Amino acid sequence: MKIYKFVLPLLLVLSSNHLRVYAQSESISFGHAVALENIINKEAGGEHTLRWLNVNTGPGTWRVDGELLKCTGKPIGVMRSEKIYENFILHVEWRHMEAGGNSGVFIWSDAKPDAKTRLPAGVEVQMLELDWVNQHLQDGRKPPIAYVHGELFGAGGTTTIPDNPRGERSKSIENRCKGKGEWNTYDVICVDGTVKLSVNGRFVNGVRNASSKKGYLCLESEGAATHFRNFKIIELPPNADVPKPNL
Repeated sequence: MKIYKFVLPLLLVLSSNHLRVYAQSESISFGHAVALENIINKEAGGEHTLRWLNVNTGPGTWRVDGELLKCTGKPIGVMRSEKIYENFILHVEWRHMEAGGNSGVFIWSDAKPDAKTRLPAGVEVQMLELDWVNQHLQDGRKPPIAYVHGELFGAGGTTTIPDNPRGERSKSIENRCKGKGEWNTYDVICVDGTVKLSVNGRFVNGVRNASSKKGYLCLESEGAATHFRNFKIIELPPNADVPKPNL
């Protein structure tokens, strides 16, 4: 009995340590990146596949299926890009598979999840399904549709100045999102702490003076199944004045 009491806690510790290592080391290849200079100079072989590392989600949360990246939404958490990015253009297409689904992309992130929210610091590019407002009434009233449509905000202590303020967040000026099962396109320009978001072909939102201007990209799992496709980054020249982040 004494041996059993000693061995069982030890096995639990070893098991938990193994799980933490597994979550940090699991990787997925999805999307592509290319430097702007390669596009301008038409250099062959400049594009490379993006590698993502699971931070605090489960081993089955993310799955590549052909050209799609499928996220179950459970548990809440993120996976991060292998590389750190500063100035870039991001193109991504996404669709929710459940009414009221929640997801997003974090840019300039530290990829260090908060213990309570399980989400990291960074600038979040919100992806909420249109029925979210019907499922989350505020004092019996429906929130404005702009709340779900490409909202931009600093998370985890990251600050920004919103172009279209909704408190500290920035809301879209026009609703262009499509609902469950339909594909949406985000084009996001991220330069020197300024973010401009185009939704389905039109720029509708932005923030500036972000306190973080360099960091990881994080894809978010937040409770509902979401699919991604055509993820591409065009890397732009860096700003010589931006210090290296403490990540």
